[in-house]
Amino acid sequence: MSRRPTLDPARVREEIAAVAARMIAEDGADYATAKRKAARQVLGTESRTAGEWLPDNEQVETEVREYQALFQAESQPRVLALLRRIALLLMDGLETYHPYLAGAVFNGTASEHSDIHLQVFCDSPKDVAIFLLNAGVDFDTTESAHFAGRTGHEEVETLSFLWRGQWPGGPESRELARELRAETGTPVGVHIALYDMNDVRGARRADASGKTQRGDATAVRALLSAG
Repeated sequence: MSRRPTLDPARVREEIAAVAARMIAEDGADYATAKRKAARQVLGTESRTAGEWLPDNEQVETEVREYQALFQAESQPRVLALLRRIALLLMDGLETYHPYLAGAVFNGTASEHSDIHLQVFCDSPKDVAIFLLNAGVDFDTTESAHFAGRTGHEEVETLSFLWRGQWPGGPESRELARELRAETGTPVGVHIALYDMNDVRGARRADASGKTQRGDATAVRALLSAG
């Protein structure tokens, strides 16, 4: 007999969200993977978990923030500020291409395992790849989901590399790279998603909950100033 009909879906979602949040905060798991693994752990099954049993990302994010406040209260804010400073340095280097910061570094849940996710908007996205090649940045090319999820625009080209202070260069890059080594001991992954200029209007819109999912350099500076 299946045990699922006797369970309270809301309670199960809470348990899955809590377990997933620990995986995200401690291991750097992405939300989708963390939810799948947490569901198997909570429900004790290897089969695919129905959507009604899974928390949404907003519920998981709330649990991540609570976990970090309890168990990473000293280290997480320090790492977050460092990653935001690195992101801002990269955004200044990409200023011509209207860069925005997204993901955990923007929303404030980043930890030592988090990557920096940037989105750039320009008339010729391929120019960004040429720019980075000319700057000596060794990157891989992949694809990531379009933030709007529109039909025909499900994926955008994304340039990914490990940042060790190699670009944009100069004293600030070297100092931030030194701080990064001292704080985490590893380079940070950087992903630059390439968008057309006509996508920037949608990038500025808040989501259904009223939250802004990304911000430009001015917004990132404001976050750093706010501490």
